[in-house]
Amino acid sequence: MRIAVTGGGLGGLTLARILHRHGIDAVVYEREASRSARPQGGSLDLHPESGQQALAEAGLAGRFRSQARPEGEEHRILDPSGRILIHHVPQPGSFSGRPEIDRRALRDLLLDSLPGETVVWRRRLVAAAPRPEGGWELTFQDGHRTDCDILIGADGARSVVRSLLTDTQLSSVATLVELSIEDVDRRHPDLAELVGPGNLWCVGVNRILAAQRLGDGGIRVGISLRADDLPIDTFRSKRALLDIFGDWDPRLTALIEAGDGAPTPRLIETMPIGTRWAGRQGVTLIGDAAHLMPPVGEGANQAMLDGAELAGRLAADPADPDSAIRTYEEVMFARIHPIAEMSARVQAMMLSPTAAEDIVRFFTARPAEPAPAHTPRG
Repeated sequence: MRIAVTGGGLGGLTLARILHRHGIDAVVYEREASRSARPQGGSLDLHPESGQQALAEAGLAGRFRSQARPEGEEHRILDPSGRILIHHVPQPGSFSGRPEIDRRALRDLLLDSLPGETVVWRRRLVAAAPRPEGGWELTFQDGHRTDCDILIGADGARSVVRSLLTDTQLSSVATLVELSIEDVDRRHPDLAELVGPGNLWCVGVNRILAAQRLGDGGIRVGISLRADDLPIDTFRSKRALLDIFGDWDPRLTALIEAGDGAPTPRLIETMPIGTRWAGRQGVTLIGDAAHLMPPVGEGANQAMLDGAELAGRLAADPADPDSAIRTYEEVMFARIHPIAEMSARVQAMMLSPTAAEDIVRFFTARPAEPAPAHTPRG
């Protein structure tokens, strides 16, 4: 059973790791040149029932705990004047909630758990075609070709493999603008104190200025706006961003001014809730390729759980991989539907005219529930 995984993100690597533990080889084709070719984004909160469960099945729970930051669960929610609306402080040292870990550190943890030949770098898939005798022929951007028996699309929002199963279209739901601030304790101690060890959300009308502390001593800043407010290139200028937040407290907009380099904007896109496809022999999807949702804390967790569940099914029934895939898909569709609905509601709430009141009501009504994560989420 030759298994090809397109995409070396968290879902694809989790899948490969668990298959490896069961003695099943897979090849992961990754478009990036190396693990350090680009920044991997911000920090993730791993949920016990999904991301942490997947790591446990991968045999990596101990290594995760050695690198995770329970204090990263602390979050502060402010209004544009700087008034504190919510301040949640987690129990010190507790891993019972959703401890944070930098996306780069988590990806490295998974990469280091795999044999060196598992990931093939500089392999961007551009086409996949069914072979007459079964399986798939894969064509990559550099002209390289190979084949496989089972093709698993873990290739993200713009998945090539998805087109083999569904012609669903993406829709834009927000604009996210990101900046990074390095070595914040030394260079900007006031901002380090403002953000704290976890997440900060400054919530206004139809906009959020957020920041999260990273394990490497930096801060990731994310600005969320409605997708239709202004052309995306507008947000490549700090000046334009500062004008948008011109009536906010300068202590908050200092997060924009302190950003190292120019802002990086991108559209946040989603797949229609309830997207399904008819099964097709020898191919399936995991993660954003299967169920792209707003970045409110579920994407990476669900991708890793997809990888764990699919690997478990394939390992349990290696003689009939198509049956294993069909079972995985039905369970995944049922699991994702309510999560996608919740993510859409949270996304709409966070960028509404009454976001501050809605968020306070959310936390007040369910004080024991962990916070929904918001931008920046990598």
